[in-house]
Order: sequence, then C-alpha cells, then structure tokens
Amino acid sequence: MHRLGQIGPLAVQRPFFPEGRQVCHVVLLHPPGGIVPGDSLDVELDVQSGAHALVTTPAATKVYRSDGRPARQTQTLKALAGATLEWLPQETILFDGARAYLDTRVDLCGDARFIGWDVLCLGRPAAGETAFSGSCRQRLELFLDGRPLLSERSNYGRELQSAPWGMRNASVVATLFVTSLTLAGETLQELLGRLRVLAASASIDGAWRSVSVVGGVLVLRYLGDSAERARTFCESAWRQVRPVLLGRPACLPRIWLT
Repeated sequence: MHRLGQIGPLAVQRPFFPEGRQVCHVVLLHPPGGIVPGDSLDVELDVQSGAHALVTTPAATKVYRSDGRPARQTQTLKALAGATLEWLPQETILFDGARAYLDTRVDLCGDARFIGWDVLCLGRPAAGETAFSGSCRQRLELFLDGRPLLSERSNYGRELQSAPWGMRNASVVATLFVTSLTLAGETLQELLGRLRVLAASASIDGAWRSVSVVGGVLVLRYLGDSAERARTFCESAWRQVRPVLLGRPACLPRIWLT
C-alpha cells in the first residue's frame, strides 16, 4: 500500500499478503456498522500499473431507515494498465424505509483486469420486512480508457420489487462483472459453459441465475431471497474465473472466515 488518506469513520486495516507480496488483500472498515440519514461515504481507490489488489469488507453495509434525508455511498475505483483489481465487498442491506443513493464507477486503462460484485438486499425478511417501502437509486458503471463498457441505473422500491417485469417479489439482487476476458488455458466458451452449469445446478431453490457476455464484459446475475445464496453463487463463480483470468487459484480473504 503506497499511500492512505482518511477523513471520518472509514478506515483501512493494514495490508495482508496471504498469496505473497504480489497480491495485496485490503479490508475496508466502517466502524459504525451502518449508514444513517444524512451520511455521505466516499471511497476512492487507485491501483497502480503492475499492482494487484483484492478489496473486501468485514461485514454487510447497513443503510438504516430514513427520517426524510437520503444516505449516500460513492465508490470510485481506478486501475491503470497492467493492474488487477478484485472488488469483493459483502452485501448492502437496505432497512425498510431507507432512502439511499449508491454509485459505483470503475475506470480501467489498457489491459487492466477487474473482477467485482455487488449484492443488494431490500429489507430484512428475517425481521418481517418482506415488502420494501423505501427507495434506492443505484448506478453501476464500468469504463475502459474512458469508453463505457457497461452502465446500469436502477430505481429500487416497492413497485419494482413487486412487478412481474421487475424483481417478482424477490428481495436480493446480485451482479458479478469480469473484464478483460483474456484467459489462460481455456476458451471463453468453455468458461461460459462451466459457469452456466453452475448457475443451473444452483437454481433448485427457485431463484433466478444467469450468465452472459455484454459488450465484452462477463456478467453473472442472481435474483432471489437469500443474501447468503447470492454470495455463495458469486463466490463459486469467482473461484472458477480467477484461475483462468488471473492465473491464480482462489484465495479467500481471511476476514470471511472469522
């Protein structure tokens, strides 16, 4: 880790090197444990040329019920040519009545490689919050040399959650993005075949899972009612993608095991 700046409650633990000095594992901490109305969290992460960072969080991000004011979280991730970034945060949980603006922008240069996921939970079904009455405007963007590869904007609320053209009353949506798709020892079609078998075999719980390539970006989706199953699907896919994209076996951040 070359330089670290901090204002407010966000913090970073010391770097960990379970794979040797070539890969830096970083845990992004938010000690309060949640985002309250009026909060604005901004994360800026730059991965320099030739560096490899795996960034995660120790627990779910919670967005609490709003008093009328929104809560905001903005994440700007950059990777220069020759860099590798794995962005693997734990899920974001929107409490019933929350108002949130969630923005994530990934800027890649040249042959930079990126694996990242996003898991969003509307309400807390275990606490009886089965119909989400709040709102969440989310933007996920992926750029290569300033050119948009993928841009998604979603406006989550009760209408989208209940609509047959929307979430079909599901409460958890997850997306995994992978680029660039230069693989070692396997063709893209072979990898897609294995991932689609994974998606089909995991769909016995009634959730929807899909695997596709959009604009040169490998995109995996989950839509269901379990944050744990969403993360398991994303993690299982990451375990298959990492060796052929990065030439490294999956190495779980040790914070996931505590």
